[in-house]
Amino acid sequence: QVQLVESGGGLVQAGGSLRLSCAASRGTFSRYTIGWFRQAPGKERELVARSPWSGGNTYYSESVKGRFTVSRDNAKNTVYLQMNSLKPEDTAEYYCAADPPPWDTKYDYWGQGTQVTVSS
Repeated sequence: QVQLVESGGGLVQAGGSLRLSCAASRGTFSRYTIGWFRQAPGKERELVARSPWSGGNTYYSESVKGRFTVSRDNAKNTVYLQMNSLKPEDTAEYYCAADPPPWDTKYDYWGQGTQVTVSS
């Protein structure tokens, strides 16, 4: 079983930066695809980025492309979401999730979520 521990949320002013971390406290990401999601009150859950653990191109939504970057530290079994030039519309609860084989995008494992609030 894989257990995800997410951290790094907080309150920042528009234009600021935050780095979210998603680490496997038990098990490893191994062959899992990692997704970053966010959900704001009154809105549906949105896929922000998706990163194959084994490599390949990372997907970014149009709203964050050029501002958010996913990186990985394989030695620490950790995935990061660097968020720059934050906007008030980025305010949401952010989640990381792991999609195990057969990679059906059902994301069996989820972090606890971390709140990101961007003030104007």
